[in-house]
Order: sequence, then C-alpha cells, then structure tokens
Amino acid sequence: MKKRKLRGIESLKSKYGYMFVSIWVIGFVLFFATPLIQSVIYSLSDVVIGGETSFAGIKHFKMLLTEDPDYTKNLSASLSSILYSLPLILVVSLVLALMLNQEFRGRLFFRAIYFLPVIIATGVVLKYISGYGSTTDKVSESVTDNMFQVTDIMNVLNLPAGIAEYVQTIISNIFSLLWQSGIQIVLFISGLQSIPSSLYEASRVEGASKWEDFWFITFPSLSRVTLLVAIFTMIDQFTSSTSPIIETAYSKMQTGIYDVSSAMLWFYFLIVIAVMGVFLILYNRMLMRRWG
Repeated sequence: MKKRKLRGIESLKSKYGYMFVSIWVIGFVLFFATPLIQSVIYSLSDVVIGGETSFAGIKHFKMLLTEDPDYTKNLSASLSSILYSLPLILVVSLVLALMLNQEFRGRLFFRAIYFLPVIIATGVVLKYISGYGSTTDKVSESVTDNMFQVTDIMNVLNLPAGIAEYVQTIISNIFSLLWQSGIQIVLFISGLQSIPSSLYEASRVEGASKWEDFWFITFPSLSRVTLLVAIFTMIDQFTSSTSPIIETAYSKMQTGIYDVSSAMLWFYFLIVIAVMGVFLILYNRMLMRRWG
C-alpha cells in the first residue's frame, strides 16, 4: 500500500510538473520558435510588401559583407565592446559582492541600492526619468565632460593611440557598466554564501592571510558562478539595444526591410555563438580543470 501511495504521489507531482511546463512550451512555440523560424526564412529570401517571400539564398549575407560599408564597422564595434565591458563588470561586481557580503549595519539597504538600477531599467519608468536619452548616458556625460575631459588626461599621459582609446572608452562608459552590474552582484553574493565557513576556519589555523584566502579559497570556489556571470554578461552586452548591429537592424525592421535586417541579426548571432564557444572552451581548459 505504501509503494502504491508513493507511486500515486510521484505521478501526481509529474502531472503537475507537465502542466506547469506545458504553459512555457506553448508560449515558446507561439511567441519565440515561430518568429525565430520566420526570421530564418526572411534572411534567405526577398521580402516584398505584404509578406510575400521569394528564395534568394545567401544573397543578403554577401551584400552585407561586400557592399555594405557600415555593417563590418558596426559588427566590429559590437564585438569589441565586450573586451572592456566584460572584465570591468566582472571585477566591479565581484568587489561589490565581497563588500556587501560582510556583516555591517545597513547591509540590506545597500544591497537594495545596488540592485535598484535593474528594477528601474526593466520598466517604462526609465523613459519618464531620462526624458531623451538614457540615464546612464547623462551621468557618464556629466562626469567625463563637465567634471573633467578624458581626452586631456590621455594627452597628459602620452599613451599610445590604441591604449588611450581603450582607456577613454572604459572611462566614458564606466557608469553605464556599473548600472548593469546588479544581477551579477546578486549571483556573486549567492556564490559567496555557499562557500563552507570551515574552509576559512582551517585557513586561519594555518595562518593564511586574507589575500591567500581570496586566491586559494574564495576565487576557486566561485569558478562556476564566475562562468555563469560571464555568460550572462556576454549575452546581456551582445543583445543590448545600444549595440550598433541591433540598433541598425531594428531601424530597418521599422521601415519594412525584413530580409536584410534578419540577415544582419543572424550573421551577428552566429559570430556571437562562436565567440562564446571559444570563451567556454578556454575557460574550461585553463581555469576549471586547474581549480577542479
């Protein structure tokens, strides 16, 4: 009788599970899979007004790479932005998570403050707050232009042109990147709280310093969380509405040019998948195996 009851409970749980998952599956098929397949068809076809399509093969992809002078420029700008945004967001979010994970008065308040931009940026409230242009752009402009000139600092330091441009880009976008670090901070805090305290107690007995605790206990223990944060950040940056490729493709969609815009996004998507695949392979071979 007990076995039958257990089987009955398990089957009931599985039915409830399928019932809840079915809602997501229906939503995925109707609102994601169908438009995704349609965009693939559009990228390989000539689309006329009214939605009629005629197969064109890779015609639009060739046109973007050989005839459109702005596409490769926007493509390199969208991909190169990850070179400074990813390291900066990872470092800043990890440092802030380490600070917010300490025991001090008002900790919950400061955690809410750092997560507040995520709540604001996901709603229509941001449009009324910012007016014209984003809030982060206005803050960055006030710091980099009104308080000091970034170009003047670069001229004083006499840095090479490539390094000076890289540093100037980081400084100009530092507040917008900080604005996007809320979820990463939460993920790092959850990872820090999952580290057993017995490891730190053993290190104190051995006489290890805080610096050694970080490099030999904290950082290796956050290897999987760091990978999750890195993947989330890359997806967030690559799909940002401020990306030149995304911005150009959406503007073409609004004018009814669905074939070229779909080809732009799919080629960009394939390159992003390749970049993320290389990153995962290098991270797994160079760091995960070593920490494991």
